[in-house]
Amino acid sequence: MKEQLRSIHPLAWTIIAGTIFGRMATSMSIPFLSIYLTTRLGVSPFHTGMIVSVSSLVGIFASFYGGYISDRIGRRKVMLVSIASWALVFVAFALAEAAWAFFVINALNGLCRSLFEPTSRALLSDVTPKEKRLLIYNMRYAAINVGVVAGPLLGLMLGSASSGTPFMVAAGVYALYGVLLLIQFARYASDLRTGTTAGEAPLRMGEAFRTASRDPVFMPILLGTVFCVMGYAHSNSTMPQFLSLSFEEGTRWFTYMLTVNAVCVLAFQYPLVRLASRFSPVNSLIAGNICIAVSLLLCGMLNSGWLFILDMVLFTVGEVLLFTMLDVLIDQIADAQYKGTYFGTIGFNNLGSVLAPLFGGWLLDTYGQTAPLAVFVPVALSVVIGIPFLLVARRRLAQRTARVAAQGGEPVQ
Repeated sequence: MKEQLRSIHPLAWTIIAGTIFGRMATSMSIPFLSIYLTTRLGVSPFHTGMIVSVSSLVGIFASFYGGYISDRIGRRKVMLVSIASWALVFVAFALAEAAWAFFVINALNGLCRSLFEPTSRALLSDVTPKEKRLLIYNMRYAAINVGVVAGPLLGLMLGSASSGTPFMVAAGVYALYGVLLLIQFARYASDLRTGTTAGEAPLRMGEAFRTASRDPVFMPILLGTVFCVMGYAHSNSTMPQFLSLSFEEGTRWFTYMLTVNAVCVLAFQYPLVRLASRFSPVNSLIAGNICIAVSLLLCGMLNSGWLFILDMVLFTVGEVLLFTMLDVLIDQIADAQYKGTYFGTIGFNNLGSVLAPLFGGWLLDTYGQTAPLAVFVPVALSVVIGIPFLLVARRRLAQRTARVAAQGGEPVQ
């Protein structure tokens, strides 16, 4: 293991370290946005859902373009421009005072994230040998949760539910991350994909989109994970609103849930990934979908903060099964020329992040916190809609694996 860690490219280490501090800064503020809007600004749950979901709505359309353009012009330009803009977006969050301003700023937040994230994942693939990509993607996912362990607690101390200070902290962190990337890109310029080379035909956007959209394995994965992501997104929209409306110290309990979630990810990730790697990666997505759906269903039956924390453990198992193997699966089924495009196109599953705040907010407006089953039963049922699509993907992946193996190629595991 030590030898494997030493062989990781410095740019990959930069992204992993930046991910830790970036997610720590982001989790101080963004998860509390819905509480901030409802309690301080008096925005209704449904309109809060609109503000929260616009980030993902913009991301749906921008993520494909971000991945595509990084294949076309190179990772460096896309990452530097997007992270510099991201820092400015967090400054704007800190200064905003009106609901419409939060709507616009959160849309820009989604734009920056959807440009930076798929490009950074494609860069990890570029600088990492194939046999080490499972390790590097899991390290990235662990880095996310190392940041989220401390972020919510720091946010609570800084008054995230009622203050703009955490947004300024996030702005500073992303600015420093951008400077570090600028230095590393200059140092390792020869290792970067710079876009379409002189002897290579220009990568056209229509061609890139058709390649991904016609992939018989990729498309049902994309459709199925829309509902998986929808289930996960309720943890940042419906859950915090429900807790803040139902419990006197709901914000505090939600903070503890976020921390427990991150700690459990770090504890469960490697054992679960080791187990899941013995099976088709799509099985991991199916199992994760089921765990999240059951966890959301239980939310309608619980009556104390401690029980919500215990339920978060089951939710976390589902999250780990979903997201630790998804990047690896996309990396395996994508051609090298279209790596950024595939990582960008999978961002269309953020439609689930758009639907969750709207659906959950509408249910809370309609039934309120006094009828939790009327809120969380429909939420849980909406998540399992993704399972039939994932079953189709599993069957097609098995057929592709058998066909490639019969031709003497390297099968997708």
